[in-house]
Amino acid sequence: MSRKRRMFDIEVPDDGPEDFPAGKVGPAPETKSMRRGPMASAIAETAESTRDRAALEARIRAENDALAQEHVRLKRAGLITDLIALDAIDTTKLIRDRAAGPDYELAELVESIREIGLSNPIRVEPAGDGRFELIQGWRRLSAYRQLLEETGDVESWGRIPAGISARGDDLERLYQRMVDENMVRKDISFAEMAQLAVHYAMDPLTAENDPEKAVAILFRSAGYQKRSYIRNFITLVEALGETLLYPQEIPRALGLALSQRLAEVSGTAAAIRAEFKDWDTRSIKEELDVLRRFAGQGGGADAAPQRSAPAAPPGQTAGQAAKAKTTFQIARPQGSAKCTAANGRLEIRLARDFSAIDRRRLEAAVASLLEQLE
Repeated sequence: MSRKRRMFDIEVPDDGPEDFPAGKVGPAPETKSMRRGPMASAIAETAESTRDRAALEARIRAENDALAQEHVRLKRAGLITDLIALDAIDTTKLIRDRAAGPDYELAELVESIREIGLSNPIRVEPAGDGRFELIQGWRRLSAYRQLLEETGDVESWGRIPAGISARGDDLERLYQRMVDENMVRKDISFAEMAQLAVHYAMDPLTAENDPEKAVAILFRSAGYQKRSYIRNFITLVEALGETLLYPQEIPRALGLALSQRLAEVSGTAAAIRAEFKDWDTRSIKEELDVLRRFAGQGGGADAAPQRSAPAAPPGQTAGQAAKAKTTFQIARPQGSAKCTAANGRLEIRLARDFSAIDRRRLEAAVASLLEQLE
């Protein structure tokens, strides 16, 4: 026979007020909601900690999003700067407006960077596979490359400060930026500006194929008259661009007159090319004198000008003496010096400002050279 378990109701009397000595205050009575065990307290603390952590993570995510957006904005503006290795920078995306031949002002820039450093970083954009494409700063990059070649100091000159732009700017805008950068140069010539318009039209990635229409795209900030001059020089550049050694030296008036003669008199371009054929030792003055005669600014406009041939040495005709020459190159800290020796002429071309050398030193050096050749 099973024994039944009995249930008893136990009444727990309410605690009455406790007696405390006079002047003492007893603890505040606990309400029913304040009475919780260790497990409830732990659960409550965990929930509160989770809410705090979630709020902190939300704030961190918001700050990271803001920083990422600011980074993208600065990068698109080209304001994110880093040191980029010179051999990781390509210069093929934009056709430069630099004339062939030595850049004599580059020597001044090299010395300035050597003494005080680069004050204005170049501008590049990522090209993939760790390479970058130059957008602005061709002369600054050239100066760094020359300093690296001169010194061999990879630590100092092997990397260049560069603003890294986000990819996405169209080619037209990049060309306009290059033009705007070069427009501040006091020495930029109409021939160089015309050449840039020709190159822009020749670029297969640009929409415009007409150089004269390209002037309106590239030189929007220039006045109407200046754009008109550039268009006139386009005729000159297209006809004689590969023939002239010093197109950047052509004054505005001469260029306009010569452009008009090229357009009006057929055969003028061919005659000029024939005049300069095999005459790569000519000076700036000699080239400009020939162009002035063809433009009708002196020496008889209708007669084809001829350069005067130096006296022929014994055993040679005048024609042989005019064409006889010896060319060679000598490596120098400033770059490669191209030397040309001809009858009555010895020419040295080097990217260096020889006018900055003390006259006495220069005179002594030339005198020593001539004495050694005797």
